[in-house]
Amino acid sequence: MRKGNTVVVFGGSFNPPINSHFGIAQQVLNQYEQVEKIIFIPVNKKYEKDGLLENKHRFNMLKLVADKNDNFIVSDIDMNENRSLYTIETLEEIQKQYKDKEVWFLIGSDNLKELHTWKRAEDLVSKYKVLVMERNEDKIQDIIKKNELLNCYKENIIKLDEEIRSNYSSTYIRSQIKKKKSVKYLMPDDVYEYIKTNNLYINT
Repeated sequence: MRKGNTVVVFGGSFNPPINSHFGIAQQVLNQYEQVEKIIFIPVNKKYEKDGLLENKHRFNMLKLVADKNDNFIVSDIDMNENRSLYTIETLEEIQKQYKDKEVWFLIGSDNLKELHTWKRAEDLVSKYKVLVMERNEDKIQDIIKKNELLNCYKENIIKLDEEIRSNYSSTYIRSQIKKKKSVKYLMPDDVYEYIKTNNLYINT
C-alpha cells in the first residue's frame, strides 16, 4: 500500500462525479509521491447551488469508484452537518483525523482568485498547502501577484503541472441526461449504471 506524509482534500459538488474528477485525483498521486490519499468531500445539499442532487446519491456514486482504489477515500464530513461547512472548518476536521499527515487542499484557479474572500482565508493559506489547477487562460503567478494575501503565503500555493483539460463538465453531462442523450463514456461505468438505475437528473 502506498505510504506518504500528505493527504489531499478534493471538495466539490460531484453532481455527478465524472472521469475528469478521478483523472485529476490520479494525476495528483502520480506527480506527488508524498501524497498517500485523495479525500473526496462532496458538499452538503444545504450548499446553495441549483440542481444539487441529494447527498446520498452523490456520496454513493463517489464510493462506487473510490472503493476500488486504495488511495481514494470519500468523506461525508460536510454532509453530516446541519449546514455546509466553511472550507477552513473542513480542513481542520480532516487534520484532526490525520494528525500525523500534512493536509493539502485542491482547487481550480477560478477559486484561487476568490480565496481571499473566504472565511478565515489567512488561516487557510498559512496553515495548509493549496494545490491549484490552472483553468482556461489563468496564470497562477499573475493571480498571486495581484493579491496581497496570496503573495504573503505564495510558498504554500503549488501549481499542478500538466493539468487534465476537458471540455466536459458535470453541468454539460446533466444537460445531456435531461435531453436523454448517452453519457456512457464520460464517466465511470459504475456511476453511469447508478444514474440509469436510479433515474437521476431527468427532472432536475
